[in-house]
Amino acid sequence: MFSPAIRKPHLHRREREETSSSPRPPGPAHTPSTRGSAVLDRPATGTPAPWTSSSLLARISTSKRTDRAGDSDQIQPVHVAEFPQVVRNAQASLLQKIFSGKNMLAGGIDKDTSLAWMICGNELFIWSYLASVAKDCLVLEVPSSLIGNKDAKSLSGFQWAVCIMRWHSSGAPTRNTEEILHRRSSTGVILCNKRAQAIAYWPDIYDESTRSPVPFGYGEASASDGASDCFRFNSIIASAVPGGIHECIAIASEPAGALWLFQCSPAGIHQRKVHSDTLGDSGAEHSQKSNGGRSLAWLPSNVSSESADRKFFLLANHEVQCWSISLLHGINVKKMWSQQIVGTDGDVSIKKDIAGQKNIWILDMQIDEHGKEFSILVATFCKDRVSGSNYTQYSLLTMLFKPNKKFSSEDNVVKSEKFLEKKAPSQVIIPKARVEDEESLFSVRLKTGGKPSGSVIILSGDGTATVAIYWRGSTRLYQFDLPWDAGKVLDASVIPSAEDRDEGAWVVLTEKAGVWAIPEKAVLVGGVEPPERSLSRKGSCNEAVAEEKRRTQVFSASVVPRRASSEAWSAGERQRPALTGITQQAVVDEESEMLLNRLFHDFIIFGAGNEALQKLRAAGAFEKEGEMNIFVRMSKSIVNSLAKHWTTTREAEFLASTIVSSLVEKQQKHEKFLQFLVLSKCHEELASKQRAAMLTIMEHGEKLSGMIQLRELQNTLSQERSGTHLSPQSKTQTTGALWNLIQLVGEKARRNTVLLMDRDNAEVFYSRVSDIEDLFYCLSHQLQYIINREEHPSVQMQHTLELSNACITLVQAALCYREEHKEWYPSPEGLVTWNSHPVIRSGIWSVAFFIMELLRESGAADMSMKSNLWSQLEGLTDILLEAYIGLLTAKFERGEEHGVLVQEYCERRDELLGSLYNLAKQIVEAKYQESREGTSNLDLKESIFREVISPILATAKRHEGYQTLWQICYDLSDTGLLRSLMHDSVGPHGGFSFFIFKELVNNRHYAKLLRLGEEFQEELGSFLKERSDLLWLHEIFLNQFSSASETLHMYALRGSPEEDANLTTSRKPLSFVERRRLLYLSKIAATAGKDIDYEVKVARIEADMQILKLQEEIVQHDPLYAQGKYTNKLLDPSELVEMCLNRDRELSLKAFEVFASKASFRSSNRGLLEACWMNAANQDDWVKLSEASTSEGWSDEVIQESLQGTVLFNASRLCYSPDAVMYGGTFEDVLPVKKEDVHLRGLESKCFSVEEVLMQHKDFPDAGKLMMTAVIMGKELSYAAAEPVDLDS
Repeated sequence: MFSPAIRKPHLHRREREETSSSPRPPGPAHTPSTRGSAVLDRPATGTPAPWTSSSLLARISTSKRTDRAGDSDQIQPVHVAEFPQVVRNAQASLLQKIFSGKNMLAGGIDKDTSLAWMICGNELFIWSYLASVAKDCLVLEVPSSLIGNKDAKSLSGFQWAVCIMRWHSSGAPTRNTEEILHRRSSTGVILCNKRAQAIAYWPDIYDESTRSPVPFGYGEASASDGASDCFRFNSIIASAVPGGIHECIAIASEPAGALWLFQCSPAGIHQRKVHSDTLGDSGAEHSQKSNGGRSLAWLPSNVSSESADRKFFLLANHEVQCWSISLLHGINVKKMWSQQIVGTDGDVSIKKDIAGQKNIWILDMQIDEHGKEFSILVATFCKDRVSGSNYTQYSLLTMLFKPNKKFSSEDNVVKSEKFLEKKAPSQVIIPKARVEDEESLFSVRLKTGGKPSGSVIILSGDGTATVAIYWRGSTRLYQFDLPWDAGKVLDASVIPSAEDRDEGAWVVLTEKAGVWAIPEKAVLVGGVEPPERSLSRKGSCNEAVAEEKRRTQVFSASVVPRRASSEAWSAGERQRPALTGITQQAVVDEESEMLLNRLFHDFIIFGAGNEALQKLRAAGAFEKEGEMNIFVRMSKSIVNSLAKHWTTTREAEFLASTIVSSLVEKQQKHEKFLQFLVLSKCHEELASKQRAAMLTIMEHGEKLSGMIQLRELQNTLSQERSGTHLSPQSKTQTTGALWNLIQLVGEKARRNTVLLMDRDNAEVFYSRVSDIEDLFYCLSHQLQYIINREEHPSVQMQHTLELSNACITLVQAALCYREEHKEWYPSPEGLVTWNSHPVIRSGIWSVAFFIMELLRESGAADMSMKSNLWSQLEGLTDILLEAYIGLLTAKFERGEEHGVLVQEYCERRDELLGSLYNLAKQIVEAKYQESREGTSNLDLKESIFREVISPILATAKRHEGYQTLWQICYDLSDTGLLRSLMHDSVGPHGGFSFFIFKELVNNRHYAKLLRLGEEFQEELGSFLKERSDLLWLHEIFLNQFSSASETLHMYALRGSPEEDANLTTSRKPLSFVERRRLLYLSKIAATAGKDIDYEVKVARIEADMQILKLQEEIVQHDPLYAQGKYTNKLLDPSELVEMCLNRDRELSLKAFEVFASKASFRSSNRGLLEACWMNAANQDDWVKLSEASTSEGWSDEVIQESLQGTVLFNASRLCYSPDAVMYGGTFEDVLPVKKEDVHLRGLESKCFSVEEVLMQHKDFPDAGKLMMTAVIMGKELSYAAAEPVDLDS
């Protein structure tokens, strides 16, 4: 039906046959050959060939299985898997005899489970098609009730439908991983004979006890429901019932519009009609109503709002209907809404009754995995108004579903809103195709979801498969076809992506040649535009048709090679101008790569590389960096090459030996390539100017060396597992965790690169050397599937040993290669090696963490197994921490932020070393119990301990694992080892010494801390800079008395413990007594030090002692003192002065004593000092005193005696008398007594005098003379200083 310019050598012969004969009416879909030896149902296309399995395999291996990895022009299908042998045998048996006069050959692919099925005769075969060699094929016997009457019309493949359900449904990544590892999940199967309306149900095909089906006979439909040669069911879908045990429901649609519900369980199958007529009385013709309910499709469960309710869609004649089914509390089916998509209105998606249109058929519908896009295949019967010929136009309508709209909760209410809207105009796939009868039209099926994105596959009843895609402004068609007779295409699906991406490559199930995949590039490059011609069998212009065919063939032959070599060309003949520069660059890269290949080939043959550097430089070979560099691409092609003689038809032993020899050949060739770079001086150019590219080339050698060692490890494990000296390539190698890992990585690569689908998983794994990171990715993301936690702990441990040994072997082999070839490497500054990448670290950490979990859980495990796990964990720790160090070094050299990485490194380092040390102590105890011979021998135990922990000690020392080093020294009580490590481990933040000091401080081992200060004087002094409470002791020990005095002085005046919060302590606030004692010690240390300015220091200390004494006296007058507010808190001098203001006479004088204690405080607080003088004047009634002296006629002696009792007099004596106690400077420098003194000292711009301050007092006009007399008397009279404080107080 779809015939887009088929690129086949026998096409000219077929064209001559068609053009020489008149058009013939269409023959039956399946015409048995008149010769008994001919192949049944041979399609009209394809190369006739005898049918045998061996001949087909021979042709596959010679003509198809080429080195696709290096074939840039690959536009051919790729062989994925052969049929299982039991299917081959059944097919061969079916060819030799006719089964009851019927052709009982049908097949399909289930997308969700990746299972293929085929019916041959009365047997149903089910197997996983993803394996290159299909295994574990299940054979189910089809009940006779489904086959029907022997005298009925021959049954075609399209009358059969199979629905497969996974009972224990899990996420897509889990499901894909289990399929790759060939782990069976409980699976139910429904087989439906759509013509007979009969189904059979297998509750669990993997359970041998339920292999017998639960049959169901013919339905209730009568012959009047449709013609006897028409299928009674057009479509059937099934879904598991939540919470049920092997329970599911199936919904089937009849052509006449009825919906049937089947409830399946191990107890039986119950059928009921849930709706009689979904089409209604829309005036449809009988032919349309007889093919009304075309297609059923589920809305993906992740789109539905409730898990117990599911929605499905029915494609009717001219509309899409939405139905809801409740799976719990009695299964109820109701119609939600319907929307017309074909009609005469202007707002419908497909308009009819347009000029030239005769009829419109809606053929099939598909919904994407997100439930957002509906793809509908439409056929339109048209008439060419110019030539008068009839033709069929096929188009694809894409509509967007709006699930956010609310459905009606009322029964039997159909919403009129539009839930579907057209995404874009209908895409015409075939403008003019030949006219088909309705049976052929309605056999067409649509498939969506494959690569390239947006492409669809159209399966027709004659067994052809055509991929259609709208690409670069036009529709492109690619018809699946093989150069030999592969039979019809039975079904198509999408290969599930390994990373659970939305799209995978297209895969088709053929009738005779197994399963094939269609690469994305094959569709884009090999596809052609649909021919603008009529293929109508009723047309009259046969000559024009033939001429159009010839033009189309010439066009396709000319366009395919051009588009295959460059993707810079758009559809048609035009070149895209915007891509001209890219195309030219691609040509330059291709030429330089060809030159490099030729020069390297000449070097291998002749051993000469003369003038290679100049030629390559002229060709632009050094212009690209990184992976795009042609030297890197050349190196990658060497290590990733596939051996052409690897085929899945060979025996496992031959395949394994080929892997080993191929890896060795690659290593030799890569060494040759490095020699070529050196001799041609390209190495010098790359190492100096393109260091990243040169490093990548060397890393290819590292990975190749690691892969070789990994293969050797697999061989060793196989020999150990076999228990004998059998070949390591025997079947025993197909077990174990390492084999599972290789299968998983290889299968993921096969799925992501469809050109590798015809290769064995092990071949793919050992071939993709440069992608060795995929192994660690699988360890990071799929470790829980490789090692089943439900298995016995000993089995889990054994599997973990295999995986950890593989990681260590691989990385260590790569590091050995790096060490042996270190002179070949470029300068490492700022370069990140492959083993430091996040995916590598994540994979190694996953295995190491799993080991730690096993060790924590398996308390009763065998000590030998624990010892083996301990050794593996030690190796993993070493390579993981080295990877972190490499990455941190590169980040530091680049100047990049690395704080988060440092934190991750420290956390994992401490966890790994801690786990290693804890297990090491268990191993030491076990060895000691075995060796002590019944008597206690501590020396023996210590010897064993030192021997066991020596590798941990080395690793902890290398990676600054200070906690582990401290625990080792503490458990050994070895101060010598501790001091040695403190000398050796000098890292950031003080190194191991600071860590030890901190531990001793936290544990309050101050004596031990100070004893270490004897040997580590500078280190301890630096550490205690923030710990003045301990620093002065260390300084006293070092005879640094002056420094100790400063430390004590600072510590005594410390505000609160929070100021030294760098170190975790439980220090309490200092009391006044403790502060005084510290100040006395500071004074003694300053006197003992006798520095040049020690007297000044002593005076400063005494001043602080005075202020401390004053605070004790002042705070006692505060009302809050009794509540304990000022018990320990050290107040600022300004706060003390504020407390003295507006208080009694005694406190008013204390304020001046505070000012007398600090010169700096006086100079910086002149305003506060002035306030104190005003406060002192307020303490006496100067007006009353003045009036009394005048009225009573006081003599000078009486006045003097009276003034000596005033606060002003006593304040003046404290501040200005000759013997006043002063600490630094005088009050005259800050506030002179008289106004003229200010001018004499030149302080006019800086301050007032006491006289000027008092002039502002309210009593100064009346008693100013007395006030000044009191101040001057206090200045001139001597004042006895206060007695010193006793040291013992």
